[in-house]
Amino acid sequence: MATKTGVRRSQQDRTRTTTNALIAGARELFVDDGFSATSLDAICTGAGVTRGAFYHHFSNKEHIFREVYAAEQKELAVIVRRAFQAEQDPWDGMAAGCRALLEASLEPDVRRITLIEAPGALDWSTLRGIQAGCKDQMRRGLGIAIEAGCIPERPSAHLASLLYGGIGELALDLADSPDRRTVLEDSLTELDLVLAGVAGRDTPGCAHKDRA
Repeated sequence: MATKTGVRRSQQDRTRTTTNALIAGARELFVDDGFSATSLDAICTGAGVTRGAFYHHFSNKEHIFREVYAAEQKELAVIVRRAFQAEQDPWDGMAAGCRALLEASLEPDVRRITLIEAPGALDWSTLRGIQAGCKDQMRRGLGIAIEAGCIPERPSAHLASLLYGGIGELALDLADSPDRRTVLEDSLTELDLVLAGVAGRDTPGCAHKDRA
């Protein structure tokens, strides 16, 4: 005989399965057709659910796009963290994380969701709120570099905003470029120069004390 806990877990599993199917199907449609051209009927058909089932999990098309965008930001955070952790020196890790964020943002599907569709589908405050996790990750990495003595002590939150905002603008410029690969290489060169200026050094870094 099923216990109440077992029934509740089964219901949670079904809910999670349906939600994941809707998000995955919606992401594919948003990549292929864009936010405006994607209909709720197409999302429901792709996931094999009714409109009623959709509205049980999401309030509207913007809501599900918000979840798709949030998932992309979480994946980018994982990529940045791995790049940071691959370096022994935390400032080298910061540079690697910044480069990884810029490069990953230009992958075709990620680029379509985060750089092309998101600014039109979501308002500025929503975008900024979802991006806060990635920016805070950068702030933590800067804190590790400062603690390790790799860069002079300074307010890490302001520096994180400066670097994160600059990388975001670079990514938007690159999204519209007809020669993204060339412009990307030029942008990465400039990024390295900026980071070297922030650190006030052009020599190998210091040993780290921790990881982001």
